[in-house]
Amino acid sequence: MGSKPLYKVTFINHGKVYELYARRVGGSHLWGFNEVAELVFDVHDGLVVDPTEERLREEFGNTRVLHLPMQSIVRIEEVEKKGQSAIRDATTGEKVVTPFPVPGKPR
Repeated sequence: MGSKPLYKVTFINHGKVYELYARRVGGSHLWGFNEVAELVFDVHDGLVVDPTEERLREEFGNTRVLHLPMQSIVRIEEVEKKGQSAIRDATTGEKVVTPFPVPGKPR
């Protein structure tokens, strides 16, 4: 199989549990950090847009490499295909999305 592996990275950020997908993970040159790169986001052509995916793309869309403190990482899984990205409350596990007050992109 010639395609790159896909990883589901689960980490804690500001009291929330984030689930992101990336093509590259490894040790960072910054001591105590893990490197997450080549983040994968869904590309929607239709009108239905996942608000969580939009929020994550807004926050991390221009990120080349994410350096996460080792203690913030809950789990890294190598997966076959991309599932739904998520932002959850760290204590309840409920999905939490606070939409940014940005106007919709013209199509």
